[in-house]
Amino acid sequence: MPNPGFRVITSFTRPPRALVEAFADIPVANIGDNMSRLSCVSAAIRPYGKLRMLGTALTVRVPVADNLMFHKALDIAEPGDIIVVDGQGDMNHALCGEIMMRYAITRGIAGFLIDGCVRDVEGLAGLDFPVYARGVTPKGPYKNGPGEVNVPVVCGGQVVMPGDIIAADADGIVVIRPADAEWVLEKAKAHNAMEVVTFKNIAAKTLDRAWVQKALTDKGCEIK
Repeated sequence: MPNPGFRVITSFTRPPRALVEAFADIPVANIGDNMSRLSCVSAAIRPYGKLRMLGTALTVRVPVADNLMFHKALDIAEPGDIIVVDGQGDMNHALCGEIMMRYAITRGIAGFLIDGCVRDVEGLAGLDFPVYARGVTPKGPYKNGPGEVNVPVVCGGQVVMPGDIIAADADGIVVIRPADAEWVLEKAKAHNAMEVVTFKNIAAKTLDRAWVQKALTDKGCEIK
């Protein structure tokens, strides 16, 4: 029977791996721009390891300062999953450290996205593993539960569903719904191609900047 607040859902639909990997060479900024700039995670969530991160969300919701369900998520995650933890933004206890990070690597997990704190960042610096989190503290967590795995969560102001595509780079993180992914991918590729042309025009000093004055004129700006 249902047990809201204390349950593990082991099965969810993951998007095709090829669709996920198609976002590998596209800057997060260009993806986000083609999602009306409404799908990026808060800048308060920062990288503490490898910058590039791409995978499928396996979601976890935990009580403040408790990581029991985070541990369960590690054991059921599949290669290519990113464990997304809704830690309610707590800054007083770390929800994971180097032991969990090293274990995640052995399971092929693609990274952690945590709305909460981590620790052992010096150890993480020596690992080829991306971890994005709200902060760092040496104070560890409890392991009492409850919590939920593979339910909708909130991380850095974004709702994340199990199976969502998570892409991150040095600029931050964007969340892509699988149902939107092919459309977003084509738009983002076109955006990239447009930027290549823009860069060439900048280098050649042929960039058309007439749009700036037009925008000011259209908005009634007074220029003296």
